[in-house]
Amino acid sequence: MNLFGSPPAFLAYVAAYALAAVGCGIGLYRATRMEDPDTRRGMVGLLVCSGGWAALELGFLITPGTLGYAFYLGSLIVGLATVGAWLYFCSAYTGRAFHRNRSYRVVAVSTYLSIVIVKLTNPLHGLYFATRFVADPFPHLAITHGLFHWVVTGLSYALVTVGFFMLFELFLEADYDTRPLGILVGITALPVTLDIVGYVSDFLLDINHEPLGVALFAFGVLYVYDEAFLAVQLTDGVDDAVVYLDDDGHIKESNGKAQRLFPALSGSRGQNLETVLPAVTEILQTDEQILERNRGGGAEYYLVSDTSFSLGQVDIGRMLVFTDVTESERRRRELDRQNEQLEGFATAIRHELLNTLQIVTGRVSAAGDALNRGDVDLAKESLQSTSETADRMSEIVDGLATLARHGQTIDETMPVDLQPVVEGAWDRADTDGLTMAADVEGQVIADPTRLRDLFESGFTFAAHNDASMVTVSREADEIVITDDGTPAGETASEAFFEYGGAIPDAAAGMTLPNLRMLARTHGWDVTLDTEYQDGVRVVISNVTVAGPMES
Repeated sequence: MNLFGSPPAFLAYVAAYALAAVGCGIGLYRATRMEDPDTRRGMVGLLVCSGGWAALELGFLITPGTLGYAFYLGSLIVGLATVGAWLYFCSAYTGRAFHRNRSYRVVAVSTYLSIVIVKLTNPLHGLYFATRFVADPFPHLAITHGLFHWVVTGLSYALVTVGFFMLFELFLEADYDTRPLGILVGITALPVTLDIVGYVSDFLLDINHEPLGVALFAFGVLYVYDEAFLAVQLTDGVDDAVVYLDDDGHIKESNGKAQRLFPALSGSRGQNLETVLPAVTEILQTDEQILERNRGGGAEYYLVSDTSFSLGQVDIGRMLVFTDVTESERRRRELDRQNEQLEGFATAIRHELLNTLQIVTGRVSAAGDALNRGDVDLAKESLQSTSETADRMSEIVDGLATLARHGQTIDETMPVDLQPVVEGAWDRADTDGLTMAADVEGQVIADPTRLRDLFESGFTFAAHNDASMVTVSREADEIVITDDGTPAGETASEAFFEYGGAIPDAAAGMTLPNLRMLARTHGWDVTLDTEYQDGVRVVISNVTVAGPMES
């Protein structure tokens, strides 16, 4: 047929089906490079069948007569195969196994071949369709559908609807914006409306328009929304927070869980990850890749996985997955803390044993010399001092045993009023000559006994640090213990927290190490304020506050 001088409606149909056939062919380039083999086979089959369907419909339009009849019959056969390819693709893409079920496949192939036989024998029985030549709106073969056509069409639409259901269910379960993909699927179904219009009126031809919708769907998911299309499949069943980036590190998409974890992600599409989430960018440059987040319930830990995803050999972006490893990371850190604590206890006991042995040896030697000189009183005094030293060593060992028990992981905590705990610790501490002022209104989540021992250690240290005044204050999630005694000076701050460090003296050398240990059992941090030079200031941070956090 000579296309020049043809009616615009005819040219529009020719152009539409030609573009659909070409579009499906172009889509094959990307489809054949999809990594998932089942999805690749389904998409390739869908494009081949749909492209062939469009080409046969085009042949039917431009070659009326016997050849046109053959083209239309071929389009019916290939069009029915497109339904099978569509179901195969939908099952594979959504992670189902229907396409691999042998029974389903046997039934599908048997049904398909039976229907094909009916179509091929249509010239004999005429129950599927009939043709007649018409000249309006342009010369073409008009189709009159028979009973078998409507039965097969109903079955086909029912099966296609199953595929739509599988896709929409996946999109609805995806925890981020899948509206563009949903629109593409809707466009795939739109030609059904065109079929109905063509059947009930002369406004459109009474032929199958479905290849047009499939071509638009394939082009959209393979070239326009390819990242979202692949991301939905990759994260199907993934409950973690996910952020999608392009090759330049710009945020393309994030799911709802990621936006709840990082509120800054809302409205961040197109922005650089380093600008929106600088902490994540820093973590990605480390080997451990464990991100710590302080939220309402305390510290949470996430393993950050950075994976590139591609369509064939072409990388189309990166996917950051944040896996909650809070429990395992807390246990690992607790194990590290306990190992460090045991090493500290061993150092402290070794230090105290050596000191005690030296003192006992010296006192016994002094007692012997005194006896040799006949000085019984001095010998008696030296032996009494030896006994007191041994008793002190026994008390230290008992204290370390108690601390070892307190240093284990806390099984149960509760809201504790700070003020009475501080006052109770003050009453227990040996603080002759020391005064205390406390401004610690509010509650913290803690073990009451360990919290009291923590403050008692702080007060004991202040008493041995030649202080006359010690203050306790709270600001937000920090508790500060300050004395006006001897400042740290050039002494390294960590030395104050080392067992066996004997700071400020041997009698009180374990007070700050014990304080830090008791704080860490709660998950808190302890540091020395090195800028404070009017004494020693101990800062306990990341304290779990009960109720609203107020300064």
